[in-house]
Amino acid sequence: MSYYFTILSPTDAPLFNIAFGTSKSGGDGIARFRFPDTAQYMNQFIIHSSLDIVEEAQWMNGNMYLKHIDTYPPAAAFISAFLAPSGARFLLLHQPPQLPTAGSAAAASTGAPGAAAPGTGSVSSSSGASSLLGSSFAATASSSRTSSSSIAANPTSPQTEEAVRQFMSEVYENYVKTVMSPFYRQGMEIRSPVFRGRVNAAGKKWL
Repeated sequence: MSYYFTILSPTDAPLFNIAFGTSKSGGDGIARFRFPDTAQYMNQFIIHSSLDIVEEAQWMNGNMYLKHIDTYPPAAAFISAFLAPSGARFLLLHQPPQLPTAGSAAAASTGAPGAAAPGTGSVSSSSGASSLLGSSFAATASSSRTSSSSIAANPTSPQTEEAVRQFMSEVYENYVKTVMSPFYRQGMEIRSPVFRGRVNAAGKKWL
């Protein structure tokens, strides 16, 4: 799972943003978005396009954490939102990894057995078919196990919602400490490396 987190002021001015990858299930914490060349701009576009839904949801939900509020199907991106009492909006874009297609899996499985010796074509073909079926079954079983237990594979599952809520709450606590600093002016971009480090640590802890 790849994440893009941003904090927007009540006037929709960006105050902070960070991209990171999942650290769960053996993840290395590096963001790998599906469109890496345009991810920086697409993420901002997707985030800002969900603001109308955030404004509608905030009047129908009395909680600070609004959960999953929007989905952008072309990029398989999911948006979760958190509202601060000051009016600042915390928005988290999470994008699950792109699974290999059946065509690429079949090509990888049948690549080696393709060159069979003369006179053994039928045996090679049958073994290749059984190998393909076996690998397909294993991939399906593995995918099922992953989808049932991994946060990264379930962007809208209760486990993911709880993990995102914990992440947002921890970031909010650090946000309050940062904006209460006498050196911070309201509406100013947050450039503190300490705050960035704590957001990154919260991401590793919960996501």
